[in-house]
Amino acid sequence: MLEKLSGIEERYEEINRLLMEVGDDYQRAAELNKERIDLEPIVQKALQYRQSHKRVDEARALLAAETDDELRQMAEAEIAELEPVISRLEGEIKGLLVPKDPRDDKNVIVEVRAGTGGEEASLFSADLFRMYTRYAELQGWKSEILSANEIGIGGFKEVIFEIRGRGAYSKLKYESGVHRVQRVPVTESSGRIHTSTSTVVVLAEVDEVEVKIPESDIEIEVYRSSGAGGQNVQKNSTAVRMTHKPTGMVVACQDERSQLQNKLRALSILRARLYEIEEEKRRSELEASRRSQVGSGERSEKIRTYNYPQNRVTDHRINLSVYNLPAVMAGSIDQFIEELSTRHETERLSATGAEDEE
Repeated sequence: MLEKLSGIEERYEEINRLLMEVGDDYQRAAELNKERIDLEPIVQKALQYRQSHKRVDEARALLAAETDDELRQMAEAEIAELEPVISRLEGEIKGLLVPKDPRDDKNVIVEVRAGTGGEEASLFSADLFRMYTRYAELQGWKSEILSANEIGIGGFKEVIFEIRGRGAYSKLKYESGVHRVQRVPVTESSGRIHTSTSTVVVLAEVDEVEVKIPESDIEIEVYRSSGAGGQNVQKNSTAVRMTHKPTGMVVACQDERSQLQNKLRALSILRARLYEIEEEKRRSELEASRRSQVGSGERSEKIRTYNYPQNRVTDHRINLSVYNLPAVMAGSIDQFIEELSTRHETERLSATGAEDEE
């Protein structure tokens, strides 16, 4: 580990030197600065680790040479204080050294679809949409609808939206799965509690260079956007339906006023979906023997239940229940994300340790 840290520290110093020499090459400066930002947490932890080790070594040397009881007690106290600090720093550094998901810093495309439950499922989809956009606001991120299929009572059969912000995928990737709601629907006159579901898919936004789609693989249809009537109805054919021939995947976008904008948005969604398919294949091949539910992309299982009568939200993957449902629906989902992230990091470290032993 110390050898790895030495290499990282040397690279960090080299980047600082190169940044002073880069001149007007702004693209190169941006690339170097991004690498510097990525390395900085490791370098800071390494400095704390080395300083703590140095203090322990000095205290042990004092303990071996000193006969004065008071000084020996001070040395023993310092060793007792620093040993757990060193152990904690070792764990944190190992976590930082494990290669992270290269998509973690990406923007995300979130797809929320109504599942079982009819109109109530569509209303729940709208609630989830608001939850995620409010969470984005709390993080200082921006969100924008890419495509929506609304129903008349304020719900969504499907809504696809983008969230832009540093680290968006690293936070929201754990939200993929089936979300379940238990409550009395506004459409229910007898007061019975219904159970409905919505499916959430979180995709990392993918650059064109990462996924190239040949034009021959795409079939594009254009049509008039549907709207609420009056001035909202487009007279021109601006809506786009894009079909990826090899997979049969269909993406439709109609929310923009120009055909080109809708085409670009549809391409963005299609690239993200195709990239996720390839990533899932890769994960299946590499992690078949120890795939976990967290972070695996499994969407067949219910991952979270929102129980309105009991004011409870339960994440079934980590057995965590929070009894403040209004706050959660207002975007306060960090407690789930942090626990899921911690579990995922623990599993990554365990997997890396097993590989090192092999």
